[in-house]
This record gives sequence, structure tokens and C-alpha cells, in this order.
Amino acid sequence: MPSYPPTFVDQVVAQPARAQFEAFLDEHRGALNGCLDGLTEEQVRRSLVASRTTLLGLVKHATFVEKVWFNEAVTCRSRAEIGIPATSGESFILDDDDTIATVQHAHREACEASRHATSSLGLDDILHGHRRGPLPLRWVYLHVLRELAQHCGHADILREQLINE
Repeated sequence: MPSYPPTFVDQVVAQPARAQFEAFLDEHRGALNGCLDGLTEEQVRRSLVASRTTLLGLVKHATFVEKVWFNEAVTCRSRAEIGIPATSGESFILDDDDTIATVQHAHREACEASRHATSSLGLDDILHGHRRGPLPLRWVYLHVLRELAQHCGHADILREQLINE
């Protein structure tokens, strides 16, 4: 019998669209955060591609994504006020004090803050704080899901390379 992801269970399929979006987001958030599990600090920092992309950098970037779309866009605070890099590319840069534990913890905290920030919003509510201009929460959910899915794919490939060395 095949093992289906949690979003396939009948309880999710029967839920309203908002609950389905949140279930898919949480599934991808968990998968990306978990890509670091069982690896060494050296492995998660290892660069296996020409860009700055590393497993640890992907999870750190995902924290940035959460804060851009569910803090900046919702609260209308600037990236400087939030304490995140000005550009997406900078969010992959690892500091000496970035570890598996600290990056995973920061990511989990950002995800929880995102859930809290959107808990009183409807899918058609407009978020005014992003540089692109006003956007409905539904679009933001879809965009973040697309980005998380892409990075989960990157993480799968990088992790496979590390494990098969």
C-alpha cells in the first residue's frame, strides 16, 4: 500500500479551501525544515552547486520567505524593521553562528508567527505591505506554496547528493 502525504487524508480533502492551503503549506514547511535532520553541520553547509544554495541556506531562506510574505506583507513593516535582509539572495548567506538547531528553530518560529499573523484573515483579504502592491491572501498562500515546493525539490536533490557521497 503506497504512503500518501498527510494532505491526501479525507479530513483534509473535505475541508474548506483555507484549511487545505494551510495543510499544504505546513506539509512543505515541515519537509523543508526536516531536510536537515540526520546530517552533520559540515554537510548542511556544503556547497554542491554553483550558487549559494546549501541545505542550511535553503531553510534560512525559507525563514526569510515566511517573514516577507506573512510579516512584511501583513504588518506593512519594512524588512529593516523586521530584521531580515533587503534582498532574497542575501537570505541564503550563512553566518558563523548559524547551526542546524538555530536555523530550524528560527524557521519553526517564523512559521508559527505566520500562522498567527494570518489567523484572523480571509483568503480574499488584501495584504498591503509587500513591494508588489496589494495582494489577496489567497495569492500569497499560492505563491509561498510554489516557492516552498520548489525549495523542497532543491533540498531533496542536495540531500541525496550528500547521502550518496
